[in-house]
Amino acid sequence: MDKLLGMLGLARRAGRLSSGHDASFESIRKGKAKACLLCGDASDRLKEEFGRTAKYEGRDVPVIEIPYLKDDLYAATGIRAAVLTIDDEGFAKKIISLAEELLNGN
Repeated sequence: MDKLLGMLGLARRAGRLSSGHDASFESIRKGKAKACLLCGDASDRLKEEFGRTAKYEGRDVPVIEIPYLKDDLYAATGIRAAVLTIDDEGFAKKIISLAEELLNGN
């Protein structure tokens, strides 16, 4: 398993993830979310909705589309969802860094 999926699994076990539409939306709305991840097979509607929500009312929650499918996230975290939020600053920084490395091919 790669480092990003491993870190997501660790964040899940630490209770620092919100998963699924409603929980992730509430996490962003309440200011708990430090980052939002959308899996590669998330619908365009979901991507647009969370892109808007993350910037609404002056929010600045990073939204990252990762190249994993829902099944990949399920295998790593036990969560079957197309959207996750990371609700801890330390985990968010590390996960964002790993996602950028993955997306940039490093």
